[in-house]
Amino acid sequence: MQKFTILARTRPLLATLALLMVLPAQAQSGSAKRAAKARAEALPAVATTPAGSSGTRCGDEGSAPLSASLAEGAAVDPRTQLQTLVRQSLQRSQTVGAINLLAQAARDDWEEARAARLPVVNLSAGASHLGNKIEDLPARQGTQGRASLSVSAPLYDFGRIEQLAAWRSQLAEAARQGLINVEQQLALQTVSLAMDRSRYQLQIQVYGQYVRKMACLVEALETIVKADRGRASELVQAQKNQQQAELSVEQTQSALRQTEIRLRRFVGDELPPSASYAALLTQVPELAQMQADVLEAAEVAQLEAQAKAQNSYAASVKAAQKPQLSWQLGSTATTGFNRGGDWVAGVTLNIPLYNPGMEASVSAAQKRAEAARLQRDDAIEARRYRMADMHEAAVSSFDRARRITEILRNSERVRVATLQQWQQLGRRSLFDVMGAESDYYSLRVAHVNALFDGQQAVALLWSMGRGVLTPLQ
Repeated sequence: MQKFTILARTRPLLATLALLMVLPAQAQSGSAKRAAKARAEALPAVATTPAGSSGTRCGDEGSAPLSASLAEGAAVDPRTQLQTLVRQSLQRSQTVGAINLLAQAARDDWEEARAARLPVVNLSAGASHLGNKIEDLPARQGTQGRASLSVSAPLYDFGRIEQLAAWRSQLAEAARQGLINVEQQLALQTVSLAMDRSRYQLQIQVYGQYVRKMACLVEALETIVKADRGRASELVQAQKNQQQAELSVEQTQSALRQTEIRLRRFVGDELPPSASYAALLTQVPELAQMQADVLEAAEVAQLEAQAKAQNSYAASVKAAQKPQLSWQLGSTATTGFNRGGDWVAGVTLNIPLYNPGMEASVSAAQKRAEAARLQRDDAIEARRYRMADMHEAAVSSFDRARRITEILRNSERVRVATLQQWQQLGRRSLFDVMGAESDYYSLRVAHVNALFDGQQAVALLWSMGRGVLTPLQ
């Protein structure tokens, strides 16, 4: 009898609670068109009103599985923003600047080696005071000026200079490809951090909605407990869930701040409002085409250039063991004391007879070339297997996101039905209501993570081939 008395006494309070939280049920019983429109709306921003305050809104907090755009960056094109961030990171990077200088130095070395077969002209001049003394003859002394001009150039060297120039040329190409590789890695880091920033902002929105929903339950239960002290445990449970949701918001905000600190390291202190990256790189490229693009990767091209460079160096060392023929012209004029002049014109032949370390030098260069080729082959194989791994991860992530979207529809129906049954005088417990809410918002966070995990896998997939900027063009 006492139980029915308590129920009768709490019936008006439960009716009030039903009015506070009836919006989900109304949304469920409405037309399918209105429900679809509600799911398409963007997630509201995180409430600035403290949870549980009089300003807390108790309506259904966004039935959409994912926000269409962030509030501040809704009008920003995500591709344009990512391209801008990558350009800023490349301009600011001191590592890129240093490697760029090294690449320019390698090209200058190639220019020097290529010019070795051109004639070399030397001019020298000097002035001195001279004197001599021969027995029984008077001493002679005077000032003398001397000028010399010489021109020399190689005639034939069995390709030694040509191979040295090819060696330097391939080293310059390897340095250039190394610069491109560093730029691609920096672009990948920038894109990944920008996506993590957008991921955490969406998570904060979802957790913020969960906090406000728990605050609604707490506020309603506080009213009920004033009349029925036997419901105090339900109030404590609702307060605990609200605190856990607030903790999730704080942890995600901390992760967002850490991500923004790392992003500022690359692009500068002024970060623009984040655009919505939720649907930017959702198309997974064909695995066969991506594996074929491995040969165009900068790292692979760098290793190939290094192998060619060592081959050319080995050929130049071999050519140095053969006769070297060159020509020269020279003239010297003397004025003043002992005035006169002389000249010379001819060819010079240099024949190496014995050099104990020459064979070891050739062998070392050949082994370095073979090692570079093996490294190139290993890099190609590793990238292809890594691409297969990332391709599967991307496909799995997007499939998981699709499945979670389907589960979310059922989860939304469950939470609405559970809330209705709880409102109808105890056919469901409050713990069932909070469990349904927790499951729903956990699925929404999982949906966000699945989408961004898939996009980051796609970005990594592109970075191992043509580069991460290719799909952003």
